[in-house]
Amino acid sequence: MIDIRVTRVKKNKNLPLPEYRSEGSSGMDIRAELEESVVLNPGEIKLIPTGLAISIPEGYEAQIRPRSGLALHHGIGMVNSPGTIDSDYRGEIGIIMINWGVEPFTVNNGDRIAQIVFTRVIRANIVEVINLDETPRGQGGFGHTGIL
Repeated sequence: MIDIRVTRVKKNKNLPLPEYRSEGSSGMDIRAELEESVVLNPGEIKLIPTGLAISIPEGYEAQIRPRSGLALHHGIGMVNSPGTIDSDYRGEIGIIMINWGVEPFTVNNGDRIAQIVFTRVIRANIVEVINLDETPRGQGGFGHTGIL
């Protein structure tokens, strides 16, 4: 377990901080902090503020993911899923939401709009080579193994 420090950018202490909703949850629900409701029309993209900023220890990142219930029941998702919050970012967390559904969707203050998952990051050292090692798959991709 790691400690994540959080501050309320807008100082609204009435909204709960991100929280796990069950013992087996890997993601914490994160809420919208809005002065007034926001309507997402079909096909529309909007940045929804959360009123929170976090401090993530070096070697970790936060991933922002859509909530499955919003996706299934309303067609609501995230354009950049998963969104990444780097360990050196200290600004407000914003959720880039899209309405892929057919009806307008209203986001209200306090609504649980996304999940935040914390994970380790391994930094890579890029090494340029002339040829890559061979594998049975080779360059096959984009569905080359079929559907079944």
